[in-house]
Amino acid sequence: MATILVVGVDVFFRGKLEALLPGHHLITADHIDPPDLVICDIARIEPEEVADAYPDVPILGYANHTDTAGLRRAHGAGFDQVVVKAALNERAKELVDGLVA
Repeated sequence: MATILVVGVDVFFRGKLEALLPGHHLITADHIDPPDLVICDIARIEPEEVADAYPDVPILGYANHTDTAGLRRAHGAGFDQVVVKAALNERAKELVDGLVA
């Protein structure tokens, strides 16, 4: 079980992630435990700030397929994995397991 920090993730999609990732513990920034993984909505955060705040934690960023500039910014900031939101919906467990292994 991994502790996953969600940053900029809206309440609806957080609920979806909780259903897609049973057994993992999703937290927000006000939580005291250090995360094993960070998942971010690229459209709602500054990728560089997140990468700087969690330099030793794998970061998975997602955005809508039309947000190519955001996807590029997240890659440039050093995110470990950047995917379109549809791919995260389809492969959440596989992506998370690959990053926290």
